[in-house]
Amino acid sequence: SALREDPDVVLVGELRDLETIRLALTAAETGHLVFGTLHTSSAAKTVDRIVDVFPAAEKDMVRAMLSESLKAVISQSLMKKKDGSGRVAAHEIMIGTPAIRNLIRENKIAQMYSSIQTGQAIGMQTLDQCLVDLVKRNLVDSEEARPYAVNKDMIPAR
Repeated sequence: SALREDPDVVLVGELRDLETIRLALTAAETGHLVFGTLHTSSAAKTVDRIVDVFPAAEKDMVRAMLSESLKAVISQSLMKKKDGSGRVAAHEIMIGTPAIRNLIRENKIAQMYSSIQTGQAIGMQTLDQCLVDLVKRNLVDSEEARPYAVNKDMIPAR
C-alpha cells in the first residue's frame, strides 16, 4: 500500500517472510530506495537469507533481481567498550560493486568475504577488519571481539 503513494524511499521494518521480501525486491526494482533489516551476522548471510526464503524454482530469478538492485549491506554487532562506558558498533560493509553483483548472480556467496576484504579503497570492510581496528584503538578488548570474528587469529592478543 505504501507504493501507491509514489515514495522515493521505502523503509521495511524486518524482512522476515517471503511476501515482505518479495514486495521489497519489487519496490527496489521499480526504482525505489528500500531499506530493510534482517537478523544476520554478515553480508553474505544476509544475501543467503533473502534468497533462501524463496522456492527453489525462483532462486535464480531472485539472485538476478537482487544483483541488479542491491546497493549495499551493512551488518553490525554491538560490543561492550573496554572502559565499560557502553557499547560500540562493529560493522561489516558490502557495496554492490560489479564484482559483488556478479557473485550474487552466480551464487558464489562464499567468495564475497574476500571481495569485501579487498574493497577497502571504496568503503567496504569485513567485520574482522573492523574488529581488529576497534581492538587496536583500545575501544574493545580482544576477548570481547574474538567470538564475533570469522578468522579469530586476526584478532590481536591482549
